Amino acid sequence: MGKGFFQVPPAVNEPVKSYAPGTPEREEVLNTYKTMYESNVEVPLYIGSQHVKSGHTKTINPPHDHQHQVGVYHNAEKKHVEQAIEEALKAKQAWADLPWEQRAAVFLKAADLISGPYRQKLNAATMIGQGKNIFQAEIDSACEIADFLRFNVQYMSEIFEEQPESDEKAWNRVEHRPLEGFVYAITPFNFTAIAGNLPSSAALMGNVTVWKPSDSQIFSANVLMEVFQEAGVPDGVINMIIGDPEMITDVILAHEEFSGIHYTGSTTVFKGIWSKIGQNIHNYKYYPRIVGETGGKDFIVAHKSADAKVVSTALVRGAFEFQGQKCSAASRAYISKSIWPDVKKLLIEDIESFKIGPPDNMKNFINAVIHERSFDKLAKYIDQAKNSDEAEIIAGGTYDKSKGWFVNPTVIVTTNPKYETMETELFGPVLTIYVYDDDKFEETLDLVDDTSIYALTGSIISTDRYAAALATKKLENCAGNFYINDKCTGAVVGRQPFGGARSSGTNDKAGSKLNLLRWTSPRLIKETFVPATDYRYPFMG
Repeated sequence: MGKGFFQVPPAVNEPVKSYAPGTPEREEVLNTYKTMYESNVEVPLYIGSQHVKSGHTKTINPPHDHQHQVGVYHNAEKKHVEQAIEEALKAKQAWADLPWEQRAAVFLKAADLISGPYRQKLNAATMIGQGKNIFQAEIDSACEIADFLRFNVQYMSEIFEEQPESDEKAWNRVEHRPLEGFVYAITPFNFTAIAGNLPSSAALMGNVTVWKPSDSQIFSANVLMEVFQEAGVPDGVINMIIGDPEMITDVILAHEEFSGIHYTGSTTVFKGIWSKIGQNIHNYKYYPRIVGETGGKDFIVAHKSADAKVVSTALVRGAFEFQGQKCSAASRAYISKSIWPDVKKLLIEDIESFKIGPPDNMKNFINAVIHERSFDKLAKYIDQAKNSDEAEIIAGGTYDKSKGWFVNPTVIVTTNPKYETMETELFGPVLTIYVYDDDKFEETLDLVDDTSIYALTGSIISTDRYAAALATKKLENCAGNFYINDKCTGAVVGRQPFGGARSSGTNDKAGSKLNLLRWTSPRLIKETFVPATDYRYPFMG
């Protein structure tokens, strides 16, 4: 700092463009999509200053057309992981010593690149590689990642500004040092914004990172690395490696300089990583920071006072946007019996109006699920429901993988509140509904709390304030993000910091100061201006 108390540009949420017919952004993204779809990109490993091509390649195929190839990516060997760690540690001191406002400028520039010249390239990459329609891509890979970068800079400045009290005898000050060693970032396929935020938030605070994106998000991950490099992130600060996740993780977690993990992904994998960290704890120089956001079995509860159209819209958007492939997606719902006939009618009407297909046709609301493993898992649960005497499929229930991984949005109604799809995270366009008696609202809230191991998001829809208040209280521990009269998805950076507890993660709230504080090690400095010269205290007189 030293040369001024700097005020960063106020963070403002990036406006979401409409992409309505006739708008310039619609034409621009479709042209960019076409160019990228017909290209054949080669994605290297980003290690220090080198773009490493291992020669061990795999193809990048869009989920909606799995025979079409848009590129290849190079897989890391063990030596490449070790090189990435080495390059990160080489870059550490210079990056940590760089004044905070210089680090801030790098990531503010990255935000402006994303919201400006790279906007449609990142959107198109997300549409092609992850199967998002343009609206889902825009709110993710243009707006949310820009918001993360800008708000994190603002939060960093606020963290530095908060200081302890001093008096005329001593000056107390706190500095937030980056962690020693390096941070490991593991990111999922479903949000380009998460993929960009996990390594960059730790880096903003002066840390160096080794980043392993999902192999189903490589197409847009490569664009993010292009942005970071153009923004001026120094070589070695963010290293991107791709390959066998178990091998990469084992090499990293065995290193003595491992100082933290920033993770979003499956609960099972995260628990396995936590276990390995525990097994290796005597090998580390530091106690590693463990920050993770994992699964969810997110719910919507509709009280008898709820408006049926509000409920059906919340279910449709919450369960089926981006094919239900959000950790926050509504996958179980509890609907009061008296409003169920109207909700059912509206829900089926909406689902029957869906258009399904590739994302470059902007009339399509639903696109393909991410890969064959996901498709097969969802098909299995749909088929089980067809053959169960405890379940009835009232919408959807079909699927087709001949060209792309298409699963039609499916609604299962069950008579058993503990039916398997009420409890199991499916991560796809399958919603299970339990209809409860109007006079059993409070018992149903207990059921919601007891049914799942997760605690990520949830919603109560009610025009009865007493019912809304009761739900808010009784469900306080089963959702880290709780919504009243809304769907349970759509957290916005700066407005709804995101994260859950129980088996949904450590609840360190991405997009908030709470998360950034995990990537610092505070040091208190007390400076006494006139030191004591006699050990004796007055009571000794």
